[in-house]
Amino acid sequence: MYTLPELSYSYDALEPHIDATTMEIHHTKHHQGYTNNLNMVLEKYPNLAERPLEKLLFDIDHTSLEELKMTEADKKTLRNNGGGYLNHKLFWEIMNPNNSKNEALSAEIVETFGSLGTMKETFNKNANTRFGSGWSWLVRNADGKLELYSTSNQDSPYMQGHTPLLCLDVWEHAYYLKYQNKRGDYVEAWWNVVKMI
Repeated sequence: MYTLPELSYSYDALEPHIDATTMEIHHTKHHQGYTNNLNMVLEKYPNLAERPLEKLLFDIDHTSLEELKMTEADKKTLRNNGGGYLNHKLFWEIMNPNNSKNEALSAEIVETFGSLGTMKETFNKNANTRFGSGWSWLVRNADGKLELYSTSNQDSPYMQGHTPLLCLDVWEHAYYLKYQNKRGDYVEAWWNVVKMI
């Protein structure tokens, strides 16, 4: 059974960039909902529940329903809620105000994209142009290289065999109370709570 990850900081720790009310609702309602639904679907498939969730997300996109022995509806539930669970888990971790700069990652970003500014520009563009709900990502791809892209809904880079390093939630519930429809303002403000690069 998966449990809601505890935050290592208070809900108001990211103020004024991310407000406490949004953080509390996002964590205790949205992430808790993904956790509950993930557990519900995995209870039906104890053979799948034994696999690491990262591998399970890859498997559901690369394995037939017959091999998984699950219904199409349950596969969709697992995809959405497994992705939602892992995406948010990383999201809370990278926004931790106690994080210190990762010099090695920063150097690799500069080597790959030319500068931190260039990387951020592309990352922000991916976040702002994602139609509807989704995420913007910095990942390490299957070849071990850094890559930037966005995904819809709760799709996770693990589904492609990639390892997520940095993510920004652009679902409206992540910013609407403070920023209303101004996603771009939220995206810009978010960099103030990411200390790792």
